[in-house]
Amino acid sequence: MNALATALIADDEPLLREALARMLAAAWPELQIVAEARNGREAIELFDQHRPSICFLDVQMPGKTGVEAAQHIGGRAHLVFVTAFDKYAVQAFAQGALDYLVKPVEPERLAETVQRLQARLRAAQPALETEALLQRLSLALNPESGSSRLQWVRASVGATVRLIAVQDIDFLRADEKYTQVAWRDDAGQPCEAVIRTALKDLLPQLDAAQFAQVHRSVVVNFRAISHVRRGDNETADIHLKGRPEVLPVSRTYLHLFRQM
Repeated sequence: MNALATALIADDEPLLREALARMLAAAWPELQIVAEARNGREAIELFDQHRPSICFLDVQMPGKTGVEAAQHIGGRAHLVFVTAFDKYAVQAFAQGALDYLVKPVEPERLAETVQRLQARLRAAQPALETEALLQRLSLALNPESGSSRLQWVRASVGATVRLIAVQDIDFLRADEKYTQVAWRDDAGQPCEAVIRTALKDLLPQLDAAQFAQVHRSVVVNFRAISHVRRGDNETADIHLKGRPEVLPVSRTYLHLFRQM
């Protein structure tokens, strides 16, 4: 069991990463640290590269928070949050039954977490289904995030500039440095436009409860999905309501539709 246990540590403070790695080496010598990330985006990239069984995620990291990184990881790894947040945040983790450690990490508390993780791996228990928990936690820890979300995109359609409400967008598709916007007009008819903003710059501004990245170049509005059909090699296709386009789902994002 222990020989198979691998872990990722994500923290923007290198001394804290090193300290946690040393403590884990003492508490769980068989655990293999396969990657260390300096921020949330790097944590996501390294998780996709190494697929560790456990992720220790600092909550407050630049680029993407530990909670946002955890939303990407989903149920594919056992999650342990490391936080220096106040009592309110700790209560939020506890109420969500999520594993967490408070900085500075105490050896006794880490030993409890290690025992819990070992028991889950020994029993081959799947990681917690955390999508709804993480969504609530993200809002609890950052209540202002909702007000900063993108509400409109400005697109040129011929000689006309259109203000497109984000809630009317069915999907976004990267087109080199541009982005294709597929939306519905006031009559509910499907329309398209191209904007000069890259998809990677739009994605952090979208409501994660409404939009999801399903492929390296595609973001879809959950409300626009008619059904999802599984394909070969751990892929799937998304079929849309009232639109002919079929969107690809890559293996990285297939967990979003695992219940189908």
